[in-house]
Amino acid sequence: MDVRKISAIVIFIALSAVGAMIKIPSPIGSIALIVFRPFGGCHTWPGIGAIVAGLGHIISAFIGGMTLGPFHFLIMVEMAVLTWMFSILYINGKKVGAFFLFFISNAFVLALPFVFDQPWLYTLLVPGLTVATAVNVVLAVLYCRA
Repeated sequence: MDVRKISAIVIFIALSAVGAMIKIPSPIGSIALIVFRPFGGCHTWPGIGAIVAGLGHIISAFIGGMTLGPFHFLIMVEMAVLTWMFSILYINGKKVGAFFLFFISNAFVLALPFVFDQPWLYTLLVPGLTVATAVNVVLAVLYCRA
């Protein structure tokens, strides 16, 4: 790994930490602007986006007080995989599909493990996740077009 890739990872993680401090009002305190996570994979290789997404989520979770406890580590892996998939689609020219996948998965699919443990928690998470994801996708579209 060369210096440019390491620098990109560090910059996007730092920007993720800033975005993690911008919280979306919801019963769960860790919903934040994750807009810099997909950026990591927008113009670089998918691994950068995945690393930034995973570490960015954990930073956001710590800032929010780890309200979901160990579930945050599951979410960290989910975010890394989702961002990797987004990056693969985006780099291969399927940009609309990448943003659609990111929106549907982040707003509805990634929270599905909570249905099996605490169904009421899923219903609390979805509105905040949908708003946050919509804002993130709009900002990501604006950035990735630049």
